[in-house]
Amino acid sequence: MLVTGSEILQDAHKNGYAVGAFNINNMEIIQAIIEAAEETKSPVILQASQGGIKYAGIEYISALAKVAAEKATVPVAVHLDHGTDFDQVVKCIRYGFTSVMVDASKYPLEENIAMTNKVIEIAHAVGVSVEAELGKIGGTEDHIKVDERDATMTNVDEAVRFVEETGVDSLAIAVGTAHGVYKGKPELDFDRIKAIKEKTNIPLVLHGSSGVAYEDLEKAVSLGINKINIDTDVRMAFADAIKDFLKDNMDEIDPRKILKPARANMSKVVAEKMRVFGSAGRA
Repeated sequence: MLVTGSEILQDAHKNGYAVGAFNINNMEIIQAIIEAAEETKSPVILQASQGGIKYAGIEYISALAKVAAEKATVPVAVHLDHGTDFDQVVKCIRYGFTSVMVDASKYPLEENIAMTNKVIEIAHAVGVSVEAELGKIGGTEDHIKVDERDATMTNVDEAVRFVEETGVDSLAIAVGTAHGVYKGKPELDFDRIKAIKEKTNIPLVLHGSSGVAYEDLEKAVSLGINKINIDTDVRMAFADAIKDFLKDNMDEIDPRKILKPARANMSKVVAEKMRVFGSAGRA
């Protein structure tokens, strides 16, 4: 069933678990995520980045996601990930996304607040949830690149002010994770997560979560993280399965046979994440 991001995250916030938000680029990825959600009875968020939308086309990606959500027996939100362009955010709302992220984290606090409020005014008027970001998460995701030297942790006092002045539905915080593939072990600032949660009392979002140790994710959830973004791990599951299949089937030309094991492998990875996040059985 198609629902808003707030409907999903408020329950996670109230009951102390996290919901996986998985990036989508094509039909097989969407099918794999929904299959895992149905298997584990988990609510789930299908999220498209601006790069994913550019690749598939907003008409295709929105139609695929909405059909999947409407057919599913579990709650599904369709979300824009890292919306840095105001026109893109508005376009996603028009195409039926039930949640959007406005990412103005590269700007000074006052400007971030102003841009977030501009999106909230439009989105809330039509019942669409809004996620914002405070602090700068390192690494690369599609067209967004933040050098490690420029990555900054979310300031607790600024988070309180941000939430008070925007009324945003959920907040992505920078606490030591990064987008992309990790070169070393990420060190999460658990004290910062706890402090921000206690002082803002809203759903918190963890970006760059692929590759983070499961015990660290479980601890982050116990301290107040309610949405966990996963992209790289699903991509790796997709690519690994295709490489393995073609190694033994070099002459195969049927895309259905090539993509079927990739879909199954992605679904396995997504289901595992859902169990770790605590969303299994919450639908």
